[in-house]
Amino acid sequence: MSAKTIGDVILDVKNISLSFGGVKALTDISFDVREHEVRAIIGPNGAGKSSMLNCINGVYTPQQGTISFRGQTFDHMDSHQVAVMGIARTFQNLALFKGMSVIDNIMTGRNLRIKSNLFWQALRIGPAQREEERHREFVEHIIDFLEIQAYRKTPVGQLPYGLQKRVDLGRALAMEPRVLLLDEPMAGMNVEEKQDMCRFVLDVNQEYGTTVVLIEHDMGVVMDISDRVVVLDYGKKIGDGTPDQVRNNEEVISAYLGTSH
Repeated sequence: MSAKTIGDVILDVKNISLSFGGVKALTDISFDVREHEVRAIIGPNGAGKSSMLNCINGVYTPQQGTISFRGQTFDHMDSHQVAVMGIARTFQNLALFKGMSVIDNIMTGRNLRIKSNLFWQALRIGPAQREEERHREFVEHIIDFLEIQAYRKTPVGQLPYGLQKRVDLGRALAMEPRVLLLDEPMAGMNVEEKQDMCRFVLDVNQEYGTTVVLIEHDMGVVMDISDRVVVLDYGKKIGDGTPDQVRNNEEVISAYLGTSH
């Protein structure tokens, strides 16, 4: 693996607290993400991992705390604004258009980049046609990158689950994000599919230079591909550091094994 240069802090989460009614989902969570790193968020079920991603990409509004992205600080993020600024997200439960082809699903990730007006788009002539051709070319590169050329025209609903997850990743990449939020990209996959997805995540990070924030249950995967790991348990942060530091953290061991060692 070629050495990569990890840059300055691109995303800074400070003192985030989130409650639903009387239930605390997150309590005073702070961590940062550096440019070009793979940053994992781990923890047992119900630890608050997806809630944290939902705060970052504007689905939830935290009651307390701030999130800074590239030096701009927000009390809460707005979903559209987050996408425009360069943060893309994949979801644990696939939100793909099952009846649409692979290429058309990935094209939906280009919507933010379309400049021509609706009139030209409807006629598909002139500037709109040239623009669409450029977007399709970009999408074809992603399809090659993710090795799904054979399925370009296939309706996504007909693909096996592991390939659908790959299409979901492709759609997020089509947004050309600076930061990619991956919510359990390997959930429900067999060993071979997981290995493929690990390779793609590392390639996205190294070849595209994309910063990756990843929620994952498979500890082996996390320890193999992450630069730093933050650990949540019952909505609180109990560990933060390199994979080795986290692996040897007593509180983390206890949270995962349910015992104190």
